[in-house]
Amino acid sequence: MNHLFSEELLLTNRTGSYFYHTYAKHLPIIDYHCHLVAREIYENEEFEDLGEMWLAHDHYKWRAMRTFGIDEFYITGGAGYYEKYLKFAEILPRLIGNPVYIWCALELKRYFDIEEPLGPDNAEEIYKKTKELIKGRHMTPRWCMERSKVEIVSTTEDPVDTLDYHIRMKRDPAIKTRILTAFRPDQAFYCEWSSFSNYMGKLSQAAEQEITSFSSMMSALEQRLSFFAEFGTRVSDNGMADITWCDYTMEEVEAAFDKALQQKELSTKEINQYQSAFVIEMAKLYKKYGFVMQLHIGTYLDANQKKVKEIGQSTGFDCVDDTTSVRSVGAILNRLTEMDELPKTILYPLHASQVESFAILAAGFCDGKVKGKVQLGAPWWFNDQSYGIERQFYAAGNLYPVSLSVGMLTDSRSFLSYPRHELYRRVLCSYLGELVERGEYFSDEIYIKEMIESICYKNVREYFGW
Repeated sequence: MNHLFSEELLLTNRTGSYFYHTYAKHLPIIDYHCHLVAREIYENEEFEDLGEMWLAHDHYKWRAMRTFGIDEFYITGGAGYYEKYLKFAEILPRLIGNPVYIWCALELKRYFDIEEPLGPDNAEEIYKKTKELIKGRHMTPRWCMERSKVEIVSTTEDPVDTLDYHIRMKRDPAIKTRILTAFRPDQAFYCEWSSFSNYMGKLSQAAEQEITSFSSMMSALEQRLSFFAEFGTRVSDNGMADITWCDYTMEEVEAAFDKALQQKELSTKEINQYQSAFVIEMAKLYKKYGFVMQLHIGTYLDANQKKVKEIGQSTGFDCVDDTTSVRSVGAILNRLTEMDELPKTILYPLHASQVESFAILAAGFCDGKVKGKVQLGAPWWFNDQSYGIERQFYAAGNLYPVSLSVGMLTDSRSFLSYPRHELYRRVLCSYLGELVERGEYFSDEIYIKEMIESICYKNVREYFGW
């Protein structure tokens, strides 16, 4: 049994191995969707240790630790990073089949040149070695990006954000990676949230205009979208955990907004009408300002409400849901198409059973004018592992050209997450190699080279206009 990291990881056939090492391995990275903190990139402080690098923000690891019964004190609680690291090291050898195991192996190899697997038996040794390397190499957020050949990173910010740190970084010639951001108006989308009314106050202040109606809210959002566009943003990020299309009149939408602003309880119909109108109006603005519209579909937010109240949102208690129907999203795309207001759109269904349906839907709204205008997004969140990536290639590849994909993203809060692009590229090349070896593809190799380079790098530049 091999006990060292293999450079043939996930390359299950010779042809795929050749494709990866020849065409994919050395390509730069464009990480067009993540949740890194802009302040941390700007301040660029040296990491304390591997515990901080791995466990400060990574809810994938937190979820895994909880499943093993590890006390929250060692996950998000008051324990030091060294103590948290030791607890995590105890479970890592037992995460067979889990992406966290492979991610950690890739991260140890790519950033620390460590090939042996981490476990409780060598945790102290690896801790000391990585701590010395962190100090010796002066490992910082930007160092991680440069080490991974990351050309562009797009974070995700709320419309009320001042983009202060992004603007500072844009003016700093010492920063080699271009730091952009996406426009994420979720706080204005969820009119049923108790925080909605308070958020309208924040949006009003940021836009420097009074918000008393749905129309004035949209005006404020356009003002903020214009500000983001002036900075250089060309992409939006819209989290639609659950949306049901519902026809509406603007009078009905204004009435629903007024109730939400007064913190009154809304009916299901009112919520659906408001959210349907909101997506339509935002999409029109995205088209106007040349933004790509990303729709993240099917999240079951805050499933464990008790823990969310104790620890906070986005700490590992969200799940997957399939209540958002293809018909509802189709109705949104159809309405925008009828109005000639459909922007470039990427659909990200989280529920694995909906991937094929949304691939078919996307193809149905491509207009013959823009290449890949509406397309299926990369496998994300619970699907961004080798099995989920491979499953999507085989399932959706039959229904929408894989060659048009804008490729992988990290969707991560970790500065060590860039090997996820490598994992994607390995699975892609293995998939292509298998098709070739089975005789299902026999065009000239130049087309394989072109497709790999496009999927992994060139398509995203062209699609987002970067």
